[in-house]
Amino acid sequence: MLGFDIYYIILIVPTLLLSLWAQFMVKSTFDKYSKIPCSKRVTGTDAANLLLNSNNINDVSIEAVKGSLTDHYSPSDKKLRLSEPVYASTSIAAVGVAAHEAGHAIQHATKWGPLVLRSTLVPVANIGSQFGPILAIAGLGITAIESLAPFSGLVFTIGILLFAGAVLFYVITLPVEFNASNRAIVILRSANVLDEAELKGVRKVLNAAALTYVASALTAIANLIRLLLLRKRR
Repeated sequence: MLGFDIYYIILIVPTLLLSLWAQFMVKSTFDKYSKIPCSKRVTGTDAANLLLNSNNINDVSIEAVKGSLTDHYSPSDKKLRLSEPVYASTSIAAVGVAAHEAGHAIQHATKWGPLVLRSTLVPVANIGSQFGPILAIAGLGITAIESLAPFSGLVFTIGILLFAGAVLFYVITLPVEFNASNRAIVILRSANVLDEAELKGVRKVLNAAALTYVASALTAIANLIRLLLLRKRR
């Protein structure tokens, strides 16, 4: 038995609380600015098209998708999917979110390094996040079984390496998301789509969304540190 996991209380619980706070902030901030129309009545679709056209991207289609805050860019089929509250809305929130997602399409079109790396890590992240911690904990657990104890170090190491790949994915996601937001704000300002007061609202919406990625990265890092500390304690 691993015993009482004090590292979970110290490392994981705070990041989980941060994740809950981030989810609350992104929803409340989006709701607030989704009720404020931009002065030029530009829709989310208009904003996305503006960013794509300004970068001579003509092979990305924009389509509506059901749900709220389900907006995303799919590089595999070059489709920018905007949620119902964003696609045809003229709110500050809609313009900001749509422009952000178009920023990802620009990253993809220009083969921006961090995005390429993140895309490469997707299968590693999927496997590592699901099986890495399980193997690491299994490696710690089988130390108490005499016949399996010699394999505990190997099982733990495989689990840690897999999970480290997932952690790297979460960390690389941060510059990808921040860069997409920066691209959006720069173009919206240069094209005079929004005034400075409206851009301030866009920043608040996008910063709230970014906080969710920060929380996810911190949770992953904290979990990795926790597993290493548990191994040291054992």
